[in-house]
Amino acid sequence: MDSQQPSDNGGNHQGQSQSHKPGHVDGVEMQHLPTPIPHPHIQYTQLFINNEWHESCSGRKIPVTDPTSGKLLCEVEEADSEDVDKAVRSARAAFQTGSPWRSMDASGRGLLLNKLADIVERDHLLLATLEALDSGKVFLMAYFVDLIATVKTLRYYGGWADKIQGKTIPVDGEYFTYTRHEPIGVCGQIIPWNFPVMMFAWKIAPALCCGNTVVIKPAEQTPLSALHMAALIKEAGFPPGVVNVVPGYGQTAGSAISHHMDIDKVAFTGSTDVGKLIQKAAGESNLKRVTLELGGKNPTIVFADCDLEHAVEQAHSGLFFNQGQCCIAGSRVFVEETIYEEFVQRSVEKARSKVLGNPLLPGVEQGPQIDQKQFDKIMELIESGKQEGATLECGGSAWGQQGLFIQPTVFSNVTDDMRIAREEIFGPVQQIMRFRDTGDVIRRANATHYGLAAGVFTNDINKALTVSSALQAGMVWVNCYNAMSAQCPFGGFKMSGNGRELGEYALQEYTEVKAVTIKISQKNS
Repeated sequence: MDSQQPSDNGGNHQGQSQSHKPGHVDGVEMQHLPTPIPHPHIQYTQLFINNEWHESCSGRKIPVTDPTSGKLLCEVEEADSEDVDKAVRSARAAFQTGSPWRSMDASGRGLLLNKLADIVERDHLLLATLEALDSGKVFLMAYFVDLIATVKTLRYYGGWADKIQGKTIPVDGEYFTYTRHEPIGVCGQIIPWNFPVMMFAWKIAPALCCGNTVVIKPAEQTPLSALHMAALIKEAGFPPGVVNVVPGYGQTAGSAISHHMDIDKVAFTGSTDVGKLIQKAAGESNLKRVTLELGGKNPTIVFADCDLEHAVEQAHSGLFFNQGQCCIAGSRVFVEETIYEEFVQRSVEKARSKVLGNPLLPGVEQGPQIDQKQFDKIMELIESGKQEGATLECGGSAWGQQGLFIQPTVFSNVTDDMRIAREEIFGPVQQIMRFRDTGDVIRRANATHYGLAAGVFTNDINKALTVSSALQAGMVWVNCYNAMSAQCPFGGFKMSGNGRELGEYALQEYTEVKAVTIKISQKNS
């Protein structure tokens, strides 16, 4: 595919995708960087149930398009409630007492997760190419961020599999009491389109580590990497029914998972509005366990005593990473008044220098938005910023002659009541506000229904500790942003969701605690 041609509406980022040749990416010289597989064969397009490939019961298919060109990549089978029923029956059979999965040593589950990680590493290049094709994600980001995180997550939970253990409890009386941490059962998992393969690993790895079985629905826009992962799961040796992959739409397959009476737990990553529907469906069905990782309107607070160049860089990447399509995007940047003008100037320079184009090409830093619906929502919010009186410093328009590209956009003089300061935009739009004192910025940062993430930039350790403690967010980064790892819990306060993913904390979301008390003739303390 050819690089997108520039439009004529100004900005230094226009038309640089052919001439921009950075010498290094993350310390790796350009000539040694991986290149995507040209025109990869898309092998897996059916539903994956009981370690077999199935056509959908309805015969309907989902068109999968390339958001860079708008061209059809392929069609995959569309699961609906009947297909979800088949997948749940398969997962339930795999969870039955005495099944190969339930009889397996815990260390055996760890070995399978590590074997899966090995095979993902083998197919690293293909998976990164598929991610870039159907999501518009920059290929090198998919390769160096998403796929590496996927492998690390699988290995991390592979290590946990035989270390999940209960306690003995010294109860009163002639009894011996102990606890078991048991798998919950069949887990329904619904993942988003912005980090498809990484979210796949975030969901299945802790669930399988704890001994559960899974029915997972990838987003209808981005099913390709999940279906390839299904093939790798079978190759790794997971027994039939342990993992079932059912691409489908939220209103049908997603709703069927949320309402299903034989699914014991549902985990969802996506919008807050859909999270509410899933929690309601759980209550209306079998009160299944629910964990939700939802939206955010995350504050980044920049104090005058910070390393300004570093803060500008981190705030920029914290917002524009993955075309701004990130729940933890630092979309409310609060800057202390004395450095406000310089911060805005430097931020605009970075935004204008950003290289847009075909995400498969080297040197490109920003690809298209995922689909027309998201594109239109972002453009409507940009227009609201203009109308409500924010200063449009750069961007603000579509880019290129085809594809769903939006210019990197920066607004200054944003006030807290504007829509762009309150609503999750999920696009390449940075809002920069000013503040005068610490107490005021803490109050404003917390004045949102969300509470997912936050960033603080200061060289004063007391200020860093005070502000990070006061912020109502599940994750606070100090002098960094997006600093994530498989070992660290991920999740939010308030309407950003409930429960935690990653780290040891995620194990609690996939186990039930059983207390066993045995009457004994005589106790020895």
